[in-house]
Amino acid sequence: MGAMTATVGPDGKKKLQPINLAIGAGLNIFEVSTLGQPFEVLKTHMAANRGDTMGQALVKTWRRGKGPLGFYQGLIPWAWLEAATKGAVLMFAASEIEHVARKAGLGPAWAGVLGGMGGGITQAYTTMGFCTFMKTVEVTRHKSAGPPQSSIAIARDIFRREGIRGINKGVNAVAVRQCTNWGSRFGLSRVAETGIRKFTGNDDSTKPLSPYQRILASAIGGGMSCWNQPIEVIRVEMQSQIKSAGRPEKLTIGSAAKWIYQQNGLKGFYRGVVPRIGLGVWQTVCMVFGGDQVKAYFAARK
Repeated sequence: MGAMTATVGPDGKKKLQPINLAIGAGLNIFEVSTLGQPFEVLKTHMAANRGDTMGQALVKTWRRGKGPLGFYQGLIPWAWLEAATKGAVLMFAASEIEHVARKAGLGPAWAGVLGGMGGGITQAYTTMGFCTFMKTVEVTRHKSAGPPQSSIAIARDIFRREGIRGINKGVNAVAVRQCTNWGSRFGLSRVAETGIRKFTGNDDSTKPLSPYQRILASAIGGGMSCWNQPIEVIRVEMQSQIKSAGRPEKLTIGSAAKWIYQQNGLKGFYRGVVPRIGLGVWQTVCMVFGGDQVKAYFAARK
């Protein structure tokens, strides 16, 4: 992620930019409402049902939703609510951290890594725990043939039975995932931009890359950031509503990892990685390339 639209006050301190909250929320809602949620549903299904192939995941998802709406399970209200809040928090927190890191003398790549890590951790603990849990519940819960129970009713029931811990189950795994996700995405995107500059002979850092080159850099950063798929599978297992014989009732990161290994071996930690790569590419193009473009637009209007 490039530097945010910045205004510097007379004391030399960068003023906070509320517009970054709106930009982050808007871009995340666009991302999840287009390709984001179908990729999310598929990778969650495969991480929870680790014996299913991609083809089986597609068929079962279609059947669960009685058509294409199956690929948008959990979109309303949870994915929209999560997107609006986490996008704003990410864009805002990462902006401030990256700005401080650059002032301290760090280069674009390391500043981007720190900004992404800090933004990812912040969004996990402030907004994502509950929403991510409920999205996973929607994809993994058993749906009976009777009258459907609303998603809100399920959340209310979980809160009544297990309290705030229950509806934030797996939040520590979410924090680890988001920290490594966005630290990798922002940092690797900047590394990719540097590589593209060298390959094309554009060594002038003041001369911007073309839109196509920046999209390519974002896609590379998003795809390569999926190295942390094991923690994503652990997160899904901790939040899954699928009941299995012998499965520990209250999972921690450690006990979930042990259970996955016992059931599926090392390959179990990489189930759903293909749709997650697609999700990572799309999210990073939207939030890194899209964020840079929108912020540049507003900066030019000043």
